[in-house]
Amino acid sequence: MNQKQKDLINAGLTIGFIIALFILSSYVVSLYLDELKAYSFSHYYLGVFVYIFIFTLSIVVAPISSLPLIPFASNVWGWQLAAIYSVIGWTIGDIIAFLLSRKYGKPLIKRLISLKEVENIEKYIPENHIFASIVLLRMTLPSDGLSYALGLFSNIKFKTYLTATIIGSLPFAFVFAYLGTLSVKWQILGIIISFVLVGIILYTGYKIRNKNLGASVK
Repeated sequence: MNQKQKDLINAGLTIGFIIALFILSSYVVSLYLDELKAYSFSHYYLGVFVYIFIFTLSIVVAPISSLPLIPFASNVWGWQLAAIYSVIGWTIGDIIAFLLSRKYGKPLIKRLISLKEVENIEKYIPENHIFASIVLLRMTLPSDGLSYALGLFSNIKFKTYLTATIIGSLPFAFVFAYLGTLSVKWQILGIIISFVLVGIILYTGYKIRNKNLGASVK
């Protein structure tokens, strides 16, 4: 088994574990929903601040996953607000990670996140069509190392990076925020459908990219 296969297996196990936590979180929230709503109503702004802060932290300091918190927000504040708050937190974290890596480089990054992970992501950053590539990558599970890798290894302008990041994060956030309000069986079905659609999109993008590369070589 080569290193690439090991990386894929590890990524799959990590994603599976996070999804399992998401489903478990949904179940636990359903058991204590009335109490959570009552507490959140009296501490609304504090709850929103803490939620956004954790989502920001999950990007800047890996490997903290914020995904299992989405069912809480979806059921307490509504799935639309949960998606918006999630995108705000992720975006703030992405901005911080991008600017830190661009200004301070590897010496600082290796204290916050696995440098090997960031370097592995580098090979997925194309020289052309980088805007579309960022959007596609953000539509999958948000990569903690992606923002650091883009700050280190790309020349993308900040405004372009920010726009692509927000656009790519929106579908992911809204889909999982809505799934957080459903029963376990519908969550599993929805997650399967989501990953199939993401797989189709990524495969199509991969084929188009290879076709363009082949045409440029000729």
